[in-house]
Formats: sequence, structure tokens, C-alpha cells
Amino acid sequence: MKTKTAATSKSAKPLTDSLNQVLADSYALMALTHLAHWNVEGQGFFALHTAFQTQYEELFTAIDEIAERVRALGAYAIGGLAKLAQTAQMKEFASPLPQEAYVRALIGANEQLVADAARARDLAGEANDAESQDLMIERITVHQKTIWMLKSFLKS
Repeated sequence: MKTKTAATSKSAKPLTDSLNQVLADSYALMALTHLAHWNVEGQGFFALHTAFQTQYEELFTAIDEIAERVRALGAYAIGGLAKLAQTAQMKEFASPLPQEAYVRALIGANEQLVADAARARDLAGEANDAESQDLMIERITVHQKTIWMLKSFLKS
């Protein structure tokens, strides 16, 4: 007996659209984090430069996993810089910025991604797609940890 899941359902589009939103915003966050990594200055340079690198490298791997999940559900992952930028809901920031401004901007971007992933998680639950739900729970956990670490940097 075959269990009906989002992967076998015709109604997977809201979920795959939501996963593609997470994909676009993850790509945007990766680029913003990379920008901060390149341009951060000040007393916290070494700590932030290293932390930002860890974050953008983790995002690069996650983006591939999210896109492959979209494909596993029978849809196509969005791509191309123009399409990703058009779809992303991230606020871009100019550079250079004081290091605290980079950290605050990245906190906001990670919070946006938590909200995106929570929407996708809930849609996956409604679609009885535990695999997509698990992936989004993993992403939420990563971004909540990142938010905590970035907020901790700002404490004096």
C-alpha cells in the first residue's frame, strides 16, 4: 500500500513554492553574509570574519539540499541570479558598514529565513511530507542558533 505524501500528490505546488522561497532567501542570505565577511572591519574582525565564513559555507550546502528536495517533489528549483534576486525577500545592505550594523542586518535576514522555513514546515505538515518538514525544522534550528550567536556578539 502506497502512502500518499506531497511527493505523490498533485497538490504539492504550495509546498514547492514555499521551498523555493526558502531557497531564494537562503541564496540571498549567503550572498549578504559573504559580503559582510569580505568587508567587516574593527576590533571584532577576526571573530566575525571567521563566523561569517562558517555561516556562508553552511548556507551553500543547505541551498543544494533545499533545491534537491524541490526536485524530489516533482517541481523545479528556481535559479539564476536575476530570478533568485526577484524572488528573495531579503533586504540588501550597502557596504561598508560598521561591524555592529552587519551583525544587526544579518540577524534580521536570519529571522526572515526562520519565518520562511516555518511556513514551509507547516505546509509540509499539512501535506503529510515528513521529509520536507524535517528539512525545514533543521533549517530553523540552524538559523535560530545563528541568531543567538550574532545577538551574543552585540552584548557588552
